[in-house]
Amino acid sequence: MRKPLKELAARYFRRLGYTVETDVELGDSVGKTHKLDMVVKKGGEVRPVWIKDWKRTIGVNIIIGVDTEAEELGLGPPVVIGTRFSDRARSYANRRGITLLTPLDLEELL
Repeated sequence: MRKPLKELAARYFRRLGYTVETDVELGDSVGKTHKLDMVVKKGGEVRPVWIKDWKRTIGVNIIIGVDTEAEELGLGPPVVIGTRFSDRARSYANRRGITLLTPLDLEELL
């Protein structure tokens, strides 16, 4: 059986040299609190990570929402980890510099 996706993601980012914080709550400039699955840091780079361990395909609206949330927090390009992404979600992510990863992508490095 596959390891929990959050654990797999943490190992993946640590292997790439990032420090990993899990279950993070951050406030934006207007005082709204945002809950993130992870924040990964390396050098001056700080990236939010959302893990969508769903059976269904992740659509473009989810990716747009994550992108907006990362901008509100003033963080770098987000990372979204999930099993499947729609073509429109992949296209939007590509245009916006958002990283989309699947469990297979994570396991390739580990």
